[in-house]
Parts: sequence; C-alpha cells; structure tokens
Amino acid sequence: MSLGDFLRENHRFLIAGGVLTLTSSYGQTYFIAIFAAQIMAAFGLTDGQWGLVYTIGTTASALCMFWAGVLTDRFRARALALYVMLALAVVCLWMSFNTSVAALVLIVFFLRLFGQGMMSQIAIVAMARWFTARRGLALSISSMGFALGQSIYPMIFAFLLISYSWRSLWVVAAALVVIAIPLLMTLLKAERTPQSLAEDAFAVGLENRHWTRSEVLKTPLFWMLMPMWLGPPAWGTAMFFQQVHIAEVKGWPLVDYLALLPLLTSVSVASTIVCGQLIDRFGSGLLARLFLVPYALSFLVIGLADDLWMAAIGMMLFGVGAGVQATLPGAFWAEYFGTRHIGAIKAVSTSIMVLGSAIGPGISGLLIDLGYSYPDQMLAQVFYFIAANALVLIGLRSVNHLRPAAKVDVKSA
Repeated sequence: MSLGDFLRENHRFLIAGGVLTLTSSYGQTYFIAIFAAQIMAAFGLTDGQWGLVYTIGTTASALCMFWAGVLTDRFRARALALYVMLALAVVCLWMSFNTSVAALVLIVFFLRLFGQGMMSQIAIVAMARWFTARRGLALSISSMGFALGQSIYPMIFAFLLISYSWRSLWVVAAALVVIAIPLLMTLLKAERTPQSLAEDAFAVGLENRHWTRSEVLKTPLFWMLMPMWLGPPAWGTAMFFQQVHIAEVKGWPLVDYLALLPLLTSVSVASTIVCGQLIDRFGSGLLARLFLVPYALSFLVIGLADDLWMAAIGMMLFGVGAGVQATLPGAFWAEYFGTRHIGAIKAVSTSIMVLGSAIGPGISGLLIDLGYSYPDQMLAQVFYFIAANALVLIGLRSVNHLRPAAKVDVKSA
C-alpha cells in the first residue's frame, strides 16, 4: 500500500492520535513552566519550594501511572479518552481558582497524571495496537501532536500573559480540552482497528507469544533497558528546567538561547518521521541500539559550547533524539512483547519516564546549589548515556535468539 493510500484510509485514526498527543500539552513541563513566575508569586513560593511541589506531584503521578496505565488494556481508546479529557479540563479549571499550596500539589499531580501520563499513554498504546505493518509510521504521525504543542503553546500563552491574568489562561486551557472532546469522539465514532480484518487482532512478540507485565518485569532485558528509558526524560527535562541558568553561566542572552528551540523542534519533527519509516523497515531494535547516541553528542556539545552556533548544533542533535523518543517506546514494547498486554507494559515505561522528568530537575538543582553548574553536569551526563547505551547493546544481544515475530501485513493497513 502506498503512503497516500495509507494516509487516506487511516486518516481518522492518525488525526485522533495527534489530537490525543496535542491535548497532553496541558500536563507537560513546557506548558506548566510558562506560569512558573506567576504561580510562585501567587502562592509566595521560592524557586526551591516550587520545584519541590512540582517534584512531589510528578513523582506521585509516575507511581500512579503504573496502575492507571493498565486501563488502556481494558477500555477502548474512545471511552477512556472521554473521561480522562473531562478530568483534565476540571483540573485546569481548578488551577484557575485555587489558593491553597496543599491543593497546588494535588493539581500538579492530576495535571501530570491526566495530561502527560494518560493522554500520552492512550495515544501511543492505541497506535501500537491499531497498526502492525505501518506501526512506526503511525506512531510518528500521531506524535506530531507533541511537537506541535511544544512549538506553539509556550509562544502563544506567553504572549497572552502580557494582557491576561495567568488564572484566566487556565480557563482557556480547560476550554481547549473540552473543545477537543467532540472532535475526538467524531474521529473515533466507529472505532475499529486497521487490524480488525486480520486473523489475529494482536501482534505477538518474542518467542512468538504475548508477554504479561509481570513476565516482562522478570526479564533481565527490562532492567537493562530501564536506564535508557529514564535518561532522556530526566536529563532532557533538567536541561529545559535549567535553561535560564545555562544562559547565565555561558554568558548568552536568554532570548538568543531560547531562539534555538524552534530549530530543535524542526529537527525533532523530521527525525520523528524518519524514525517511523526506519522502524517499519528495520524494526525497533536497530533504533534502540542508536537511541542515546544523539543525546550523548548533544550534551557534550552544549556542555562545551562557548558560542551560540555550537549550542545550535547541540540543539539539533537533541532534536534527533527527541524525534526517536516520540516513536520508539510504543513500537519497541509492541514488537518485543506483543500487543495483548501492551497497555500494562507501556504503563511501566511511562511511569519510568514521568519519574525521570520529576527527579532530573531536583537533582540538577541540588548539584547547582552545591556548586556544580549545569553545563558541567551535562558533561557527566554524557557518560550516563554512554553506559546506558552499552547496557542496551548487551541486553538486545541476549535476546537475539528469541527473534521478535515478523510483522504481518494487514489488509486495511
């Protein structure tokens, strides 16, 4: 099937995936951080106290995702997304009128759980389960919502903050979530999977079978891959969280440094599309073996950069890694462990990634207080990526003889 035919026959599912990933924005760090100064002023918080609130809420959401993510195995995407989006809209409204610090912790928890956690989980699991032969392409297209949200929301809402109160903008966020609900319900009105015409609606994994979550957690491969899933969200989030500090240490105007972000986003989008095609052609194992290389190079270049043009190169390398990260996890778990229990299995990796996004800013901030600048920390994190990549190579080699099942083309995909 040609690319044009694939897009034409499956556009409703692909757009639905994009709507889900875009709607996850309201629980992502890049969105919540827009209002950091206003939140700290409103609640009388210092940077450290706000960071603690954020870390506690995010860590709790990571733990909760371990169980909540299983819901994607028990409910259809259309039904589950409806309730999650309604809950996300309510939490956005709650943020708009909340005056309690204790409640702020709960709000951060629910924003991270329903936004970053469950909206992403539903989208990725749906794509992994709905598509087999073109799974990588489907994941890469639906993941465009992540890149779109990261590229437009900070700019739009930062501009609106000039004229409107930060609380009123959370009402706008709630309204945008509500507006997305009928669109998603229409797209998935006759929810079926492109695999529904196949002999078996589930694609098997290693040993030609479906793995349960408990079985996956008992395999050495899972634990050898955990540093790979943890590293990018932990240190990548820390890099964005400490962007003001980086600019100060390097002596760069903050506006000039932030101007490099669209470059990162552009490369990330291109990388996502290419990654999807590579997964469909060579399998997710090849990308997993190379996944951390762009991150290692990016942190090395930015950590050593004296000029903004070197930082630009580092941002582009980071964009390559971010593009792979948007597509690889969902495809990997489906290919290696099957799709029957993909929701429960993916929930584990989602929990790990959310946990990483919680501990990265905390660790980096503590080290800065101890006198270690974040650019110096980036050089140390290069060795983390190298070591984690070595574990990936060893782990995947250990299961080569188990041979992931060959992909079965599907009549409608």
